[in-house]
Amino acid sequence: MIAVVLALVTACAGHPRPSAAATTSAAPKSASPSPSSRPTTSTPSPPATVGISGRYRVGERQLTFVEPPHTGATSESLGQRTLATTVLYPLAGSHPVAGPLPLIVFAPGFMMCSGPYSSLLQAWASAGYVVAAVNFPRTNCHLGTAAWEPDLVNQPRDMTYALSRMLALSAQPDDLFYGLIDRHEVAVAGQSDGGDTVAALAANGCCTDHRVTAVAVLSGAEWPPMPGRYFPAGAGKTPPMLFTQGSADTINPPWTSMQLYEADQARARYYLDLLGADHLTPYTGANPVERLVARVTLAFFNRYVLGQAGALATMTREGNVSGAAVLVSGGEPPP
Repeated sequence: MIAVVLALVTACAGHPRPSAAATTSAAPKSASPSPSSRPTTSTPSPPATVGISGRYRVGERQLTFVEPPHTGATSESLGQRTLATTVLYPLAGSHPVAGPLPLIVFAPGFMMCSGPYSSLLQAWASAGYVVAAVNFPRTNCHLGTAAWEPDLVNQPRDMTYALSRMLALSAQPDDLFYGLIDRHEVAVAGQSDGGDTVAALAANGCCTDHRVTAVAVLSGAEWPPMPGRYFPAGAGKTPPMLFTQGSADTINPPWTSMQLYEADQARARYYLDLLGADHLTPYTGANPVERLVARVTLAFFNRYVLGQAGALATMTREGNVSGAAVLVSGGEPPP
C-alpha cells in the first residue's frame, strides 16, 4: 500500500515547483473542426454503468481524437497528438439523457489518467453533466519514464481541441451524442498539472478559450514556462474560477493556488482551503474530503454554468465545515 501511494504521488507531482488513443487537431476557437478528423470511438452497447451517486446512472464512452500537426505554444513544430478521452454521461435507460446538457472537460495531473479521479468525475456526470477527461499525449499514466512534463505548455490547446470535437459530435446527426451538449454551458477543471493547464486556458493570454464559462483549478499553479501573461490587462475578464487547495500539500504548496486566487481580479472567484489535506486525497478515491470537493465543485458549476442562483448558498454551506474546509471569495484571504 505504501508503495502504491508513493507511486501515485510521484506520478502526479512531476518536477519540483519554482518558488515564485484518437487524436484531434486544434482548430481556431471560432471554427468548427473538420468532419474528416472524426474520432475513433468505443461505445458499450448498452453503455456501461460506471457509477451512481446523483440523480442519474452514468454511461462511459471511449473516444480517440487525432490532432493534426501544428505549431506549439512556444513556436515548436508539433506532430500529430493523440488525445484518448474518456466521456462519462448521464443515462436514461440504455441511452444518453436527452440534451442539451452542460459539458465539463477535465485535465488529469502529470503521469495520471482519468481513472483515479473516477469518483469525482462520476459525481458530476450523475448530476447531469457530460464529462470528458482528456489523457494528454506526452504526460499520461502509460508513459512511465518517457513522460515529458515540459509539454504542459501545449496542453491548453489540447483541451480546446477536445472541446471542439465534443461540440462537433453533438452536432452530427449520426452520432450517439447528437444534440447532447449545450455549447453555451461549458466548464473546465483540472488537478495538479491539469490545474495548471486549465488555469492557462482561462487566465493566460497565450491560450484563452472564451467558450469556457467556469473553471475549477484543483491544486494547480501558474506554469512559469507558459508563454503569455496570467490575468493580463482587462482585469475581471476571466470566467468565474474556483481554486481548491490542501493546506498540507507539499507537491503544489498552498502559495501556488493563492498566487492565482490573488491575481484574479474577477468578482466571482473562490478559494476552498482543505484543512490538513494533501495533494491527491481530495480528488482521488471515495473519501470524506473527496466527497466534500465533489459537492462544492458541483454547486460551483451549477451556479456559474447553469445559472442556478440558489447553488451559491449550497456552495457556501458545503465549503465551510468545521475542522475540514473553509471557503472564501472575492479576494478575501482564508483564515
